Amino acid sequence: MASKPGPLSRWPWQDLGNYKYALVAPWAVRSTYRFVTSGSGERDLLAFAVLPVLLLRLLYSQLWITVSRHQTARSRHRIVDKSLDFDQVDRERNWDDQILLTALLFYVVNAAVPAAQSVPWWNSKGLVMAALLHAGPVEFLYYWLHRALHHHFLYARYHSHHHASIVTEPITSVIHPFAEEVVYFTLFAIPLLTMVGTGTASVAVTNGYLIYIDFMNYLGHCNFELVPKLLFDVFPPLRYLVYTPSFHSLHHTQFRTNYSLFMPLYDHLYGTADKSSDELYERALQCREEAPDVVHLTHLTTPASLVRLRLGFASLAAAPAPLASRYCTSLLAAPARPLAALVAALVGRTTAFRSEANRLHKLNLETWVVPTYTSQYQSKQGLYAVGRLVEKAVADAEASGARVLTLGLLNQANELNKNGELYVIRKPDLRTKIVDGTSLVAAAVLHMIPRGTTDVLLLGDAGGKMAAVLASALCQREIQVQMVDKDLYESLKQELRPETHEHLVLLSGWSHCSSKVWLVGDKLTGEEQRRAQAGVHFVPYSQFPPDAVRGDCVYHSTPALLVPDAFENLHACENWLPRRVMSAWRAAGIVHALQGWDDHECGARVTGVDKAWRAALAHGFRPYDRHDAK
Repeated sequence: MASKPGPLSRWPWQDLGNYKYALVAPWAVRSTYRFVTSGSGERDLLAFAVLPVLLLRLLYSQLWITVSRHQTARSRHRIVDKSLDFDQVDRERNWDDQILLTALLFYVVNAAVPAAQSVPWWNSKGLVMAALLHAGPVEFLYYWLHRALHHHFLYARYHSHHHASIVTEPITSVIHPFAEEVVYFTLFAIPLLTMVGTGTASVAVTNGYLIYIDFMNYLGHCNFELVPKLLFDVFPPLRYLVYTPSFHSLHHTQFRTNYSLFMPLYDHLYGTADKSSDELYERALQCREEAPDVVHLTHLTTPASLVRLRLGFASLAAAPAPLASRYCTSLLAAPARPLAALVAALVGRTTAFRSEANRLHKLNLETWVVPTYTSQYQSKQGLYAVGRLVEKAVADAEASGARVLTLGLLNQANELNKNGELYVIRKPDLRTKIVDGTSLVAAAVLHMIPRGTTDVLLLGDAGGKMAAVLASALCQREIQVQMVDKDLYESLKQELRPETHEHLVLLSGWSHCSSKVWLVGDKLTGEEQRRAQAGVHFVPYSQFPPDAVRGDCVYHSTPALLVPDAFENLHACENWLPRRVMSAWRAAGIVHALQGWDDHECGARVTGVDKAWRAALAHGFRPYDRHDAK
């Protein structure tokens, strides 16, 4: 909200959430019924088009969000190099309110004004009239209204809400208090009502004007420059008729310049054009992609998980994915399909794509997503195709100059690449250091074990690196490591030093298990969970959380850390983890780069549990556990 919210700042349907769309339903049913039952010459085309145009504008807006976030993740042509945070995402989550308001007002005016009920599809006179009225009265009145909104009285009560976003995104353009948005619509209604009153209105021009306003609004609030210089070179006066993202970004950073709606002409006429506008425009066009220092390579879990990426639905990306998400997955599958097609069109299907770009101190950090799903890692045919994609991503990371690469989720599966060791074997001189994060993950798991614990039950597969490192660290701390799997027990006896064997115990059966702490891997079953006593702590050392089936036990988080306060541009959650919490695998690569360590941590190589933990804490990472957070 604004710093001192004025009257009518709240939107009327703010408390309805997504149920606000029910307000459109009666009008949509009414217009559709009248359209179907009327004769061909009496159909109300304008009212019938309101619902399809509403849906089109929602899809169009999401298209701008996805393309804009993809572009800013690449950092090419970026204008304002500052951080975007969760507060801004929350503030801008109601970007669709103005689309809903427009639809409702269209329905109301159409019902109240008979002349609006017999509008044809097209009228060229209306196009000319709309263009002239927009360039004249609308732009002129908006300019002076905008200047008035920057008076301290109105700014504090209304317009400061919009200007709370310094780093703009396309949807920032429509984030205003209700009263302010109504005034804007009143201005934009000048061409619309004039066309209706003069009999020159048409369905195409009326709705095309709305799309034009959306386009110019979103264009001006992109945080990257996309207007080609060739346009102004070929037709120099165009610089007075069309603004650019860099022109309007100065309004959000300087506040007292560049007030125009879409036409800089009025700023030049009244002396409020920022003198650095042309310089910033040129500089933004020349801005090149920044080379990453650390790349985190993850993958999609399901097709629906695409909408929870930073490139997807902003509000969903800013919230942790539900652990029990079977219903949510099916619900999000429909919108995920067109979004997947859009991402494929932007980046292709045969390469990892940038999803996120962050910064910590002087490090440039990027998250790349391999366009594969969890199910593809579970078959031999799928695993081969995944392997090729991951190996190509490793080569791309090295070519981009990345110093460190971490493998997230199943991208470091033993069956796929032996925790990343395969790439080092194939290319011994690999400049990018592969970090599987084992040491820091083990340290995070140890932190989640309740104090005073003297024994734990270790479940997992024989030969697993994570289980071996954990068992070794526990034995050094003189904590007894119990097992029910003989193969796991024998495997650990072979891998661990002889002096630690006294702390390894093979139980003769589940009935002899009395440990209150279970360290569990990916394959924990519901049957195994039901064998646990009440009050048992399930502490996962796996990438994926277990499916909780016990209400009388404690389920801890997958290994994760709170990021340092200096971590910038973080406004999306990592899978099921809460805000500003990062998986220990991803954090390990950042710590590796911050420390300047020049070794790989993959295959049999281990950095050291205590060494990694001390380094992480020294750089501002903090322990996290979902159980403690409650």
